[in-house]
Amino acid sequence: MTDLDTVEARIWTLLEPYRDELEEATIYGMPSLRWPGTGSHDYFASVARSARKVSLYAIAVDTWPEALDGSSERFRARRTGKATFSFPTLDDELAAELEAFLARLYPPYRAHHAGRSSD
Repeated sequence: MTDLDTVEARIWTLLEPYRDELEEATIYGMPSLRWPGTGSHDYFASVARSARKVSLYAIAVDTWPEALDGSSERFRARRTGKATFSFPTLDDELAAELEAFLARLYPPYRAHHAGRSSD
């Protein structure tokens, strides 16, 4: 899969299960999903496309790096910044790893925000 439209669409499809609880927002003009009522820098995921890749920004990985446990070296190599994962392509294997990573990252993110909102 080399078509960036398809890569971007696939990433958003992997984020779809989280839309029930998260709200759409933007950060620096990039679409993002965040816990309702939080600030723009407290997003769960943001997606941006450049000329050669689609990047997923998952700032929560800084707080919960254990979400990367179990990820392959191939997936970890997609981490091109502190919280950035870049995908010039996204085959089925990498998509499955991204899906599993998001599934590990969301519970602590949710627990943190759900606990805070009940204060």
